[in-house]
Amino acid sequence: MWRRTWITAGALLLVLALVTTAAAQEPTADDVNRIAKKLYCPVCPNTPLDVCETQACEDWREQIRDMLAEGYDDQAIIDYFVAQYGVRVLASPPRRGFTALVWVLPFVGLLAGGWLLVGVFRRRGVTSASSTVWHEELPTVPPEYLARLEDDVRKG
Repeated sequence: MWRRTWITAGALLLVLALVTTAAAQEPTADDVNRIAKKLYCPVCPNTPLDVCETQACEDWREQIRDMLAEGYDDQAIIDYFVAQYGVRVLASPPRRGFTALVWVLPFVGLLAGGWLLVGVFRRRGVTSASSTVWHEELPTVPPEYLARLEDDVRKG
């Protein structure tokens, strides 16, 4: 009976050791880059954190790696960087508040431009290109002028 208990306890300890080892793996470069792609370098303008080669960005990627190793999830790390450096570090601004204009204004501009073009075309009464034929009348020259021109050319 005791022997069976000791074997079971040993097996449980072995399983627990394997699970703990699997959970404590170091984050890979892909894990770090997955988060770094969502952030911009707070020092370099318009440079994603995953491709920036400054020392500061290397330090921040190392910080992301450490936070992943400590068990922080992606959103908690992103929230940390936003709290430290502001919304400007986000690759895509949040869709609320003032930054919602970044997402809305292009569509409003396209709709307004289309509405304006439709109004202009209706006002001018534009017809289809196949039904429009452009005729240009040649100016008429009085016969007296032509006769005088021929005389001048003959005389040289």
